[in-house]
Amino acid sequence: MGIEEVVIAPRSPWQHPYVERLVGSIRREVSDHIIVLSERYLQRVLTSYLTYYHPWRTHRGRELDAPEPRLIHPPERGHIRGARSNQV
Repeated sequence: MGIEEVVIAPRSPWQHPYVERLVGSIRREVSDHIIVLSERYLQRVLTSYLTYYHPWRTHRGRELDAPEPRLIHPPERGHIRGARSNQV
């Protein structure tokens, strides 16, 4: 088949773009906001994040659609407010 192994340099983000993006997402969205108390706690937090992240994030191969569609409520069902807003 002509498939050859390609050895890449360690810590080279431009050679590992998909892994580097995932690691960056985990750092920005998870590990920068928690204090790791134990390995078991970290595993639970990462499992919870990946359970959310993979099925509900958009995928370019699916024309920016998520593999599992989210439930969309009509505007009449409730108020829309920003995350930092104290208004109801």
